[in-house]
Amino acid sequence: MEGVEWLEKNNFTIYGVVCDGLRGLFSALLKYPVQMCQVHQQRIIRTYLTQNPELEASRELLALSKALTKSDKEYFLEAFDAWYRKWKAFLEERSTEASGKTHYTHKTLRSAYLSLRRNMPWLWTFYDNPNLGIPNTNNALEGTFTDIKSKLRAHSGIKKSNRSKFLDEYIARHYY
Repeated sequence: MEGVEWLEKNNFTIYGVVCDGLRGLFSALLKYPVQMCQVHQQRIIRTYLTQNPELEASRELLALSKALTKSDKEYFLEAFDAWYRKWKAFLEERSTEASGKTHYTHKTLRSAYLSLRRNMPWLWTFYDNPNLGIPNTNNALEGTFTDIKSKLRAHSGIKKSNRSKFLDEYIARHYY
């Protein structure tokens, strides 16, 4: 938010925001079109389901999430709804503990599904607003940060004041 406030204060025009989906960020940026990075959503799904899930439903949802960055909105939403209809009862299965307390049987699959469903409104901002020219991922920005970090890592003992000068120079050379 500090970065957005700085940009506003310095008369930058913000056409949209691409972010990784931190909680509260979408509501804090309501006055801008917000695109959640589709790659970050894929990683969230993979974290819940692992790289090689045992359950068929999990394998199918993982495969669907891998198609997210390569699909158009209509295809993906249709496939996502079809997956949900197929696995709805499975997602709602409950197990009972000895104490009588119940819980969802497939917690991680359910969490992966709910994450994707909850973030769906922000996964297609780029698609719904082609005139804005915003990307569907923040990979380009992350690549820039990786480049800067690797250059700074080569100078691990750099003083804070020199680090600031380095960043100013880097940005001036690459973005002005």
